[in-house]
Amino acid sequence: MASEPEAKRTAVVLVNGLIDEVEAVRVRLDGLHGAPVIAADAGARHAEALDLRLDVVVGDLDSLGADALARLRAAGVAVEQAPIHKDETDFELALLYAVREGAERIVVVGALGGRLDMALANILLLVHPALAPVRVELWNGRQTAWLIRPPGDEVVGEPGDTLSLIPLGDAAVGVTTHRLAYPLNDETLPIGPARGVSNVFEADSARVDLRAGLLLAVHTPGHA
Repeated sequence: MASEPEAKRTAVVLVNGLIDEVEAVRVRLDGLHGAPVIAADAGARHAEALDLRLDVVVGDLDSLGADALARLRAAGVAVEQAPIHKDETDFELALLYAVREGAERIVVVGALGGRLDMALANILLLVHPALAPVRVELWNGRQTAWLIRPPGDEVVGEPGDTLSLIPLGDAAVGVTTHRLAYPLNDETLPIGPARGVSNVFEADSARVDLRAGLLLAVHTPGHA
């Protein structure tokens, strides 16, 4: 995944999806001790399996259940309850809460799996205007997905790792890659064709330059 300055304020958001490779995710989270942990409604159920202490639960709480909510309150977990009839998903509210609290980087666990419509909506939340100044990472096992915005990003990995670049919203313009097996040279990646999928690291880092548009980057350790 792309390297990040240690000074960035990181928050962890738990979503009520499926978690692949729980042990691998737990190990990855070891480096984030002290980061605030925010659950989107029933995403709170993942905290125990991941050895995390919740700080706050956000959402309409229709999936969590009264007993579970009472236990969380008794444990000192804050609750930010929203109306059931609302325009945002609980995950969206949790992301916006993290931004209001000053997060510069948000690590999300449990955003994928289960309902296809929710998984797609969760991915597309990365382009939410309020998240533009923030780096949001979707963790799925050992995989990481995030948005690359102009002018680009430096991506850390290992030779043989897989990196996919998928345009979101509109065509990605001026895409140039460095240290990847299948180079792109000032090219346009339109919506639809899968041209940017399954590229391969040739070194322990790669560079993606981007002049306009947005790219969903997915880093998979090892050959996918």
